[in-house]
Amino acid sequence: MANLKDIRSRIKSVKSTRQITSAMKMVSAAKLRKAQNRVEQLRPYAEKLQQILSHVSNSMSGDKDFIYINERPVKKVLMVIITSNKGLCGSFNSKVVKQSLTFMKENYAETEVEVFTIGKKANDMMKKQPYKIVRSETDIFDDLSFDSVSGFADQFMSWFAESTYDKIFTVYNSFINTVTQEVKTEQYLPMVLESEEEDDETYDYIFEPDKDAITKELIPKSLRTQLFKDLLDSAAAEHGARMTAMHQATDNATELLEEITLQYNKARQTAITNELLEITSGADALKG
Repeated sequence: MANLKDIRSRIKSVKSTRQITSAMKMVSAAKLRKAQNRVEQLRPYAEKLQQILSHVSNSMSGDKDFIYINERPVKKVLMVIITSNKGLCGSFNSKVVKQSLTFMKENYAETEVEVFTIGKKANDMMKKQPYKIVRSETDIFDDLSFDSVSGFADQFMSWFAESTYDKIFTVYNSFINTVTQEVKTEQYLPMVLESEEEDDETYDYIFEPDKDAITKELIPKSLRTQLFKDLLDSAAAEHGARMTAMHQATDNATELLEEITLQYNKARQTAITNELLEITSGADALKG
């Protein structure tokens, strides 16, 4: 059995760890509320924008002016993998990288695939894989705004328009609730617009100046909004995952502390008993 000094040192260490994990949990909870509000406010706008584009998409298919929605033979693919810069959030990052690798191997094993990483953890993990990393972005989460994200969306659109890549996918954690995140792999370019021919008569849009001009403006805006939403989703999911991980770590530290305290009390009781036996034996020896 460990001596009392070692056990007291361990108790102190576990208490210190529990204090840190509890503080990190509270910090993540505060950040989560802000991030959750941002993504929940943006989702309806992004979804409505996609819905409007879907309703007018029939006349755009095959039009060379609407290059961002046109499919073409796939020779080269870009995977945009979105993770966090920091750890201590459970399997948050590893799940994204694992799903990305599975998707690439199952769908594009014979196609040239390159990777664009957003988040330090994605870059660290993808360095060990046989895929070229065209760029690694780690600073975007420091000031996550629509303007800062638009530059990346414009770069992706430019690469697609110039046929640098024939398909671009995003892989990220979607925020469901505080304790649940869902890894999603979505086709970013060309845009996937659901056709709703049977409901076309229900939607009577008035276009000013005209449908083509409006659509040409809406498609890039929708792509910028979609990427911004993906990053907001990932940020909110990260804080949720870290809050959950720190909550579990705090609970584990509390359980461990109870076990060590019990061990300490037993060791202390044993030491006291041994001291009493020694005193009693000494007294008996004197009497003898």
